[in-house]
Amino acid sequence: MPQRWISLRPCGRPAGGSRHRLAVGGAGILAGLTAAALLAPQPAPAAQVLYTLSTQCSLQGAAPVPCKVEAVDVGGATLYRHLIGNVTETVRITAEPVTMAIWANDTKKWRPLRGASARFSTNTVCFNGKDLCVVNPNYLNSVREDRANTRLQGRDLVMVHFGQDGRVDASCYDDACALLLK
Repeated sequence: MPQRWISLRPCGRPAGGSRHRLAVGGAGILAGLTAAALLAPQPAPAAQVLYTLSTQCSLQGAAPVPCKVEAVDVGGATLYRHLIGNVTETVRITAEPVTMAIWANDTKKWRPLRGASARFSTNTVCFNGKDLCVVNPNYLNSVREDRANTRLQGRDLVMVHFGQDGRVDASCYDDACALLLK
């Protein structure tokens, strides 16, 4: 049975700089298991931690505080757990199709993100405005390396807006992002 390779880009590169890839076969059993993993509210104990990062995070636009980010491979998705004091905020990114969602602690369900931004000059990635921000130079440096000859060249701010399904439906760069915010 043929296999496809899907790159699951973590927010930073693990030791050794290698990329993590997941082989996905065409079998219905694997598809069912992947769907079950995506629908589960929390990752199964067998989930693989890809890396952890000690950095700074902020919630609701507050001043940054020390935090830990864990990137966890759960099969068809990567979870990014942001451990900020006694609060855990989890962002889920699926590979095919690419979608982004955040775990809603109040409803115990995944909620599609409204938007995300990356500011290269401060190495900051923010979700839903400034609801959750994290300093992550590893991820942003890897983005620049992977896209050295593309539209990111010379850019500082990149923003994306997500539709109701969590998929990107608009993106902008630098000064044009003011249009997206209107």
